[in-house]
Amino acid sequence: MARPIWQRLAARGAALVVLGLVWCGSAGDGTGAPKKSDAVVKVTARADKPGADGKQTVTVTFDIDKGWHIYANPVGEELLAGGQTVVNVTSKEKLQDVKVEYPAGKLVVDKTIGNHNIYEGKVTVKVTVQRAKGDTGPLEVSAKFQACDKDQCLQGATVKVPVE
Repeated sequence: MARPIWQRLAARGAALVVLGLVWCGSAGDGTGAPKKSDAVVKVTARADKPGADGKQTVTVTFDIDKGWHIYANPVGEELLAGGQTVVNVTSKEKLQDVKVEYPAGKLVVDKTIGNHNIYEGKVTVKVTVQRAKGDTGPLEVSAKFQACDKDQCLQGATVKVPVE
């Protein structure tokens, strides 16, 4: 039998409060500053050479420390959407098109927050960019994510890395 609506809303309300505290960063480094997610997640990016048609593939790798995870994209639970991983690629020249292919995440069944998807270990995101004819300038990856372990979540991070 399903729980009454007021119990489900109360559980979600409590989860929202917890997520709000978590997003602000509950873990610290001893200096009073909250520890950010990029302390446990390293982001790297490399690109293939642009094709004659201007298409180029960029591979973004998240190396997540053991015991930690980041929220997948799509995360699958509306309450966690603000913490889901988002990747973007930019250039000094305007890119004509950017298509990001996120891998499927691992499903986490959670009765309090709701079922959601996460990434653990080493995760690769493929991005296909369409450059203007003749554009060979450097690319930059921007990756937004939030890392959590079984007890806490760290402050979300946005990391910018040059593409090799």
